[in-house]
Amino acid sequence: MRTHLLKLILLVSLSTTFLIGISIVVIFILCRRRRTTTESNDLQHDVESPYEKQDFSGSETEEEEEELVIFEGGEDLTICDILEAPGEVIGKSSYGTLYQASLKRSGKVRVLRFLRPLCAVRSDPEEFDGVIESLGFVRHDNLVPLLGFYVGNRGEKLMIHPFFASGNLSEFIRCGELESHKWSNILSITTGIAKALDHLHTGMQKPIVHGNLKSKNVLLDQSFRPRVSDFGLHLLLNLAAGQEILEASAGEGYKAPELIKMKEVSKESDVYSFGVIMLELVSSKLPTNKSSTTSSVLDHEKLLDLCRSEILGRCGEEDVTKEYVLEYIELAMSCCSPSPSIRPSFKQVLRKLEEIKK
Repeated sequence: MRTHLLKLILLVSLSTTFLIGISIVVIFILCRRRRTTTESNDLQHDVESPYEKQDFSGSETEEEEEELVIFEGGEDLTICDILEAPGEVIGKSSYGTLYQASLKRSGKVRVLRFLRPLCAVRSDPEEFDGVIESLGFVRHDNLVPLLGFYVGNRGEKLMIHPFFASGNLSEFIRCGELESHKWSNILSITTGIAKALDHLHTGMQKPIVHGNLKSKNVLLDQSFRPRVSDFGLHLLLNLAAGQEILEASAGEGYKAPELIKMKEVSKESDVYSFGVIMLELVSSKLPTNKSSTTSSVLDHEKLLDLCRSEILGRCGEEDVTKEYVLEYIELAMSCCSPSPSIRPSFKQVLRKLEEIKK
């Protein structure tokens, strides 16, 4: 009897110990699984968090919403058209890149101007928006219009313009074709550019200084009508990028002499650059001395010799006299006067061109 009782007690003890051991193992496993699941969830959150949309009010890392501002003539533009259009690089500068793009939906060819984010950062965003609205409002037969302005969610900026297949004035002047030497074309192109600049200076509620006028920034349509581009672009750029534009202009011979000390472009500096273009048109020469064998169009004596030998030699081909050509050159030289105060306004230039035409 005592033996059976001892066996029963021993059996109960072993069973209790076994159950306690099983319980400990189960509890350990459950705790371990819970910990593993928690770590896994934490890890998953850490990996995905950079891509989650989070509310960081005022944070510099917050992405902006895409925005497309449409102006007259760009009503058919959409964000998808702009971003999906195959593009070809047609120009580069320190502050941006130009693309010729074919819009798939409309089939139209547009020029997309990508502004480098670091160059197109202004301290006052409202001021930047105001400049865009002002540039988008400008419409004139001799100006390249702004059709739209796109801002991406990371701050990238695109200006959308029409495309002109006939190229720019610099290429036209030096192409060697007969049309570039016709006196009627020279006067017509000069007058068109002057009308464009007069509209910017006096035809707007707030005058716009071009700031980067040169023959490469004058486009031509099929009938040789000039369309001035790049006007007011310096207003969208920061100070460093704006100075780079001036330095490039100086290297090409279009920078007014007063801008060496004064950093702000003006109506008078536009007039100077226009005078250089006039001399380019009449002489077919580059504005600067790029080599010892190439004369500058601002060299008075060489220019007058050139006019007597080459330009005046063509006077018999059209209804143009020596006096007309010399008056044109005198007008160009007055625009290129070293003193800004005695340069003519574009209204005065237009009146003089009308006299030359008669």
